[in-house]
Amino acid sequence: MNRRRGFRVGSKVLHEVASIGFGGALAACLVINLTADRASAAEFAAARQTFAAIAQYVLIPSMFVVVLSGLIALAATQAYANAGWAWIKALLGLSVFEATLLIVGSSRKQAELAAAAAAADANLIDALLRSERITIALLIVLSVVNVVLAVWRPRLSGKGR
Repeated sequence: MNRRRGFRVGSKVLHEVASIGFGGALAACLVINLTADRASAAEFAAARQTFAAIAQYVLIPSMFVVVLSGLIALAATQAYANAGWAWIKALLGLSVFEATLLIVGSSRKQAELAAAAAAADANLIDALLRSERITIALLIVLSVVNVVLAVWRPRLSGKGR
């Protein structure tokens, strides 16, 4: 196997493995969001710390690797450079990257939740958790769309696959 082919295959494998980590981290964050016990301040705080740890050590790093390896695969594979589906996938990937950083991984959002929990403001907690749930669900949908595009590879330009 020549160096260029090895680079392409390596970036694709890295992309797929990191995608598994990203999807798992999103699922774990969603489960924590849905099941965190708001009746107990200590248990809620522990659940949010777990959420933050998953976001910091799994979600954000795997998302970074997914986007970076996807862009490398796009640049290293001539067929991808001419495929409309690959460019849409790249744009969606960058959107996922931005949404993950701005919303799910936001320390400000974690601080707002902690303050609402400390103040026992159930309405604010519910609103913040609902917003977070919607964002996570959107990230999951965008990730699934990216997988569908990679598998289906629709002809979106006149140049073919």
